[in-house]
Amino acid sequence: QVQLVESGGGLVQAGGSLRLSCGASGHTFSGYTMGWFRQAPGKEREFVAAVNWSGTSTNYADSVKGRFTVSRDNAKNTMYLQMNSLKPEDTAVYYCAVRVTLDTYGYWGQGTPVTVSS
Repeated sequence: QVQLVESGGGLVQAGGSLRLSCGASGHTFSGYTMGWFRQAPGKEREFVAAVNWSGTSTNYADSVKGRFTVSRDNAKNTMYLQMNSLKPEDTAVYYCAVRVTLDTYGYWGQGTPVTVSS
């Protein structure tokens, strides 16, 4: 059974940092682009960051550029999201997923909540 599991969320004060992890089991995703998304209360899910299969190419939402860093360790079948200088507007449930087609993500994890207090 293919499964993605996010971890590392929690409560942090504004200006603080968190590191999220996304572990994959049941399948190796080393050949796929993977991404992070988030959904704040009452809002639609939005793209945060993505990393290509080798980790050599990344892209970010404008709202997190310069503050968040996405990376991956294919030997551990794990993707990471380092979040620095967190703001209250970063509060959301963060999800990881695999890009299964050019414009579609799948194998969504259950999400990990991040709360940034002011």
